Amino acid sequence: MFTDLLWMSLVAVGGPIVVSLAPSLRIPTVVLEIVGGIIIGPQVLHIATPDVHVRLMATIGLAFLLFLAGLEVDLDTLRSPVTALAARAFAVSIALAVIAGYLMKLAGTNEDPLLLAIIFTATSLGVVVPVLKDTGELESEFGQLLFIAGSIAEFGSIFLLSLFFSKDAKSPASALVVLVGFAIVIALSSLLVGRAWRGRWIERQMERMEDTSSMLRVRAAIAVLFLFAVLANHLALEAILGTFVAGALVRVLDRGNVLVEERLRHRLEVIGFGFVVPFFFVATGMRLDVKALFASWSSAKELVLFFAALLFVRGLPALLYRRRFGTRRSYVAGLIQATSLTFIVVAADLGHQLGKIDAATEAALVTAGLLTVLFFPALALLLSTVGERKTEAVEPLPSMAFETELDEG
Repeated sequence: MFTDLLWMSLVAVGGPIVVSLAPSLRIPTVVLEIVGGIIIGPQVLHIATPDVHVRLMATIGLAFLLFLAGLEVDLDTLRSPVTALAARAFAVSIALAVIAGYLMKLAGTNEDPLLLAIIFTATSLGVVVPVLKDTGELESEFGQLLFIAGSIAEFGSIFLLSLFFSKDAKSPASALVVLVGFAIVIALSSLLVGRAWRGRWIERQMERMEDTSSMLRVRAAIAVLFLFAVLANHLALEAILGTFVAGALVRVLDRGNVLVEERLRHRLEVIGFGFVVPFFFVATGMRLDVKALFASWSSAKELVLFFAALLFVRGLPALLYRRRFGTRRSYVAGLIQATSLTFIVVAADLGHQLGKIDAATEAALVTAGLLTVLFFPALALLLSTVGERKTEAVEPLPSMAFETELDEG
């Protein structure tokens, strides 16, 4: 057990180091973690095995990753004027995804077209946020648009997956009833958790233990994570839906105190990104059936089709932003929105368990997601940088501006 976890830890350590050695390539660390998992796993060196202990760590890592994604959701931000624009773009994505899913079937793929359609609608919020922070756009209106669009896509894709492909639901109608029940349970649980969290006695204890080894606030946040994961599981839904909601709830509970909120988020990110989340990505690489992907021409063809579909479904609706933000920024938005990996890994694994897709298709989907993470953010940053240089180049010199004022006078 510990030998496998040691190799996974070494991959997790090596990923950021390799990225730091070649910063100009702008390769996301998660890509190297998955590639590292492939190398140490059964497909290449076979020095680590994705056994039950590895899968447990990967599951906890996934839960924490979506919990942290929920922490990024700011309800005040969702009241932004651009929210309606992002929602319209996502609605268009859903329509395009259905078309793409059935076009895949016409192209000869034997996988469930509805599952493929849902997979194509996602955006990796965990990748989008660092890109927006790197460009300094996160606080701008354009950055808020991309953040809200990513949040809607993240939650919307999880919701649709739980609605149509829950492992225990017998039909979409029964799943919808369960989702309504889940919403009621979530509302009641949130009310109870909120009252307990903000109770005077609990609040005093949290403040008293804030900087001690107890770290009661952090422990309470993790307990909320598992509480909502368990609630989702017991209601025959995917636990990922519960963990995402849990993150959004924890964000709300402490929003009255900015300092406390930021400190809690930082500590949770340390646990997540510094410990458990890398295990999810490394384990994904270890379980990826690369040999099945390149075993036949049809699998390679699926990879190309899936990659194109992701750009088509999430990139094309970004043209709706052109009137407000211009053509160049709409292209940037399209590339950012088409960046997807985390949800693809989860949904492809679930689809494989349910018999909706085979191992080769699962590998093709994950590889297509890897390619979007590898290329789209870098292209978006490059396009954004080129646009800024052009803007600077056409700015008039002070003397030219002065002469213009004289002419007008």
